Parts: sequence; C-alpha cells; structure tokens
Amino acid sequence: MGFPVQRRAWGLIPEEGKMPSSAKAFMEYVVAKNPGEKEFHQAVEEVIESIWPYLQQHPHYLEARIPERIVEPERVILFRVPWLDDKGQVQVNKGYRIEFNGSIGPYKGGLRFHPTVNLSILKFLGFEQVFKNSLTTLPMGGGKGGSDFDPKGKSDNEVMRFCQSFMTELQRHIGPNTDVPAGDIGVGGREIGYLFGQYKRMRNEFTGVLTGKGINWGGSLIRPEATGYGTVYFAEEMLNTRGDSFKGKTVAVSGSGNVAQFAVEKVLELGGLPVTLSDSNGTIYDPKGIDRDKLEYVMDLKNIKRGRIHEYAEKYNCEYQEGQRPWGVECTVALPCATQNEVSGEEAAALVKNGCICIAEGANMPTVPEGIDVFLKEKVLYGPGKAANAGGVAVSGLEMSQNSMRIGWTREEVDGRLHQIMKDIHSTCVKYGKQEDGFINYVSGANIGGFIKVADSMLDLGVV
Repeated sequence: MGFPVQRRAWGLIPEEGKMPSSAKAFMEYVVAKNPGEKEFHQAVEEVIESIWPYLQQHPHYLEARIPERIVEPERVILFRVPWLDDKGQVQVNKGYRIEFNGSIGPYKGGLRFHPTVNLSILKFLGFEQVFKNSLTTLPMGGGKGGSDFDPKGKSDNEVMRFCQSFMTELQRHIGPNTDVPAGDIGVGGREIGYLFGQYKRMRNEFTGVLTGKGINWGGSLIRPEATGYGTVYFAEEMLNTRGDSFKGKTVAVSGSGNVAQFAVEKVLELGGLPVTLSDSNGTIYDPKGIDRDKLEYVMDLKNIKRGRIHEYAEKYNCEYQEGQRPWGVECTVALPCATQNEVSGEEAAALVKNGCICIAEGANMPTVPEGIDVFLKEKVLYGPGKAANAGGVAVSGLEMSQNSMRIGWTREEVDGRLHQIMKDIHSTCVKYGKQEDGFINYVSGANIGGFIKVADSMLDLGVV
C-alpha cells in the first residue's frame, strides 16, 4: 500500500491504497474502518449509492479523496458526565460531541439525551447534518452530540445537575463561531435553559452559543415549530409538482413530540386531516381527525404532564394500537416524525398499498433502506429527512443571525424565511434529482445538492 504524493491543482493530495472502484467497494472500506457502527453505515450507504454516478462523472472528487474525507469526522469528543441524583448518589453518563465537517461554517447540530445514544447513532446524525445544513444555503457545518442520559422520570433538579455537569466539559469545545449545538430528542427548552445558564456562568459571556433558547434570552420565534412546519412546507412543494395540495388529504403522523405536534398544526392550517399520533408504546388512530382542540390536549399531555399517547384514545374514544406504528392505516400523506428506522420495508409497502402518494420525513433517517427502495420503485413522492426536516436547523441558523446582530425578527418574518428556505431546498432536489421520465428522485437530488457545496468548499480549503 501507499502511492507517491501527487500534486493537484488544489494542493498536495496524499494517496493511500487503491481508489474504490464502486459504491460497494467504498462501503467495504467504511465498514472496515468503522466496525459495528450499523446506523452510521446505513447513513453513509444511502448517500454514497445515490451520489456515486455523479462522482463517476466528476472524477476530480474521487481523485481528491473527498468521499474518504467527508465520511471521517473532523473531531470526536467523548467525556464522562458525573452528577448527583436526588438521593445524593453519584451517577455517571457518557457525553459526546461529533464535530463532523466545518467546511462551510461553524459546526451546527443538536444534542440528544436518550439511553440509546452511542457513537454510531451520533456519527449517523452528524453525517446527515452535514448535507442537511448545506441544503439550507446557510453557512453552517455539521455536528451532533448528546448523552445516554434519560431525562424521563428525572426531577427538574436532577436534569439541571446533569446539564450543568455536561456543559462544564462541553463548554471548552463550543462557541458562537466554533460549534453551536441545539436541542434534539430529550433536549427541549428546559434542558437548553440549564445548559445555556451553565455556559454563561463558566465563560462569563452572553453569546449565541446554543439555539432553541427561550424568547426572553435570545431565542427565535417559531423555533419550536420549525421542523414540523418545514416538513409540511416541503411536502406541499412535492404535492405541487403533481398539481396537488394538502387540501382534503388524510395524513398519518408518527411521534407526538415537538415535530409531530407542529406538523399536525400546519397540516390543519393547509386543509389536511391528521388521523394518527404515536409514542414508543403505541399509536392512536382517530378517523374523525385530530382537530385544534385535540392537538391542544396532546400538547398539554406531552409537554406539561409528560403523559403517554394512549390517554388521548381514552379521552376521545378512538382506537389505540398498542405496540404498533401508524403505517397500517389508510392515508394519502405520511409524515414520519418520531425516530430513525421507524418505517420498515413491509410498512412502506403497506403505505403505498393503502393509497399513500407522499412521504415527507420529519425525523432523521426514519425509513430503512428496503422501505426507501419501495417508495422509489413505486415512484411515490418521497422526501428524505435531510431535505424535508431541515426546517429546524434552518431556523436555528436564523436564530444565530439574530443573535449576531442583537435583534429579533417577527414571527411572520421568520416563518416567511423558513418557507422560502424549504422552497429553495425543494428546488435544489428537483435540479439534481429530476430524471429523464420526469420523476423526481429526491434522495439523489438532496444528496448530490448537499454534497456539491461541501465538497467544493473542501477543495477550496486544501487538504485540512
């Protein structure tokens, strides 16, 4: 192994080993270098398979080893998080921050607090974030972080002590021009507040180092709504390509947290009929529709009381499918807004069979590869998460801009900017994903569109 260093137009490129000859060969390389990280492998494979034909047509990316470089995080930070529970006992969790790619701006991506968090999941999320942030057109690199800490069942004081310990270490690695984390699963307004308070205390500075902040201390209007709204805006653009809209459409939504709640709200605003919500225990199916009053109940149930979705079924006398996901019901549009790998190949086939013509992902990588294959084969409208759920990080970017200028925009202005960003992302997907027969492959479009901006920036910056 080992080739001599060759001089390229963009600098010195050290070549090691033989250049992969196919997407399959490249994936063998990735798996060998990252053993056991199945979620990360899945995320990389989805991107590489769709951009490989483009790379073959533009071999300078391969010659510069951009694929090998782009799948390797620039920095992986792993640390312990000791904290005291309410009984005075010491508990210890793992903390992570993956600074994946900063070629187009400061690292940007959420923090996830959940027992399932591990290096593979955070690398998959950080890798996805690179392309998602690129698609927004905003100057943000990609990163992700979090902990295997579970905030469920913890008191406010326990959550506060954990967040303070977590930030005590994390603060040395982040900053408004370096790395700007946000929230994700298990990290909402409460957690962001505790994290920001500790950062401010330790650094003695009030800067836009976190997004998703409270309105009173630097947050942006409609940031909580942004991911759900953006997903629906993207789905509406997809429907428009076929002369259609949400009006009168039956919509299946998974999840019942922040993203799902505001997706339902926007669906109602656009004339659709949302009929499902779910959590880790099961799904409610309300064929009469989840109207605004019912949605208000869900928001109180999940955000304040922190209850379970089966309580909705008991209150409104509708069907509760214990242990099931929503994808067996009849619907025209599906919005997976819960978590990764929640739509199997069989469930994807059931959705299509039951009349679903449009799927927009409000979560990160919620559809398994076999499910994606079904959607593409049947040529339904399928918007992958890196495009369809980019609204959250887009408004995080807008929050960063407001913090930098020390101003705040109105709700209407932020919503207008979000809507335009989602339209622009859709246009990019169409530009790079439209096939000769007119079908728009949004997977290829999003991956190629996101890749080009990052890859060209990496070339401009040299071998770093």
